[in-house]
Amino acid sequence: MKYLHAMVRVRDLDASLRFFCEGLGLHETRRKDYPEGRFTLVYLGAPANPESEVELTYNYDDEDYGSARNFGHLAFEVDDIYAACAHLQAMGITINRPPRDGHMAFVRSPDLISVELLQKGGRLPPQEPWASMPNTGVW
Repeated sequence: MKYLHAMVRVRDLDASLRFFCEGLGLHETRRKDYPEGRFTLVYLGAPANPESEVELTYNYDDEDYGSARNFGHLAFEVDDIYAACAHLQAMGITINRPPRDGHMAFVRSPDLISVELLQKGGRLPPQEPWASMPNTGVW
């Protein structure tokens, strides 16, 4: 058995690509438009393991996907959790669970998909502003 991908439905493909590509550093590996089925599939991979993908499914017709809490989350390992969170915050993305412990943080995509960020290797020493930053919202 081989793991292939996780699929998430997105409402705004451009906003989602900005979050996953510019924000998290994933790269588009392939794309397929299905105009007859009224949807587009965009596959994204991380530089370290592009074969394990996130599939963004963009349906052309508006649909309410709910709060997305039933999905769980996607998890990505990052080289520097503080730098990753600072980058996302500079893009206007809320850090829902700051990396107070130097190890773990949570953010949400434009479609409310929870994304866990985990520090590569061991925990980093606590650092401000993260160490005293409270949680925001849900993740």
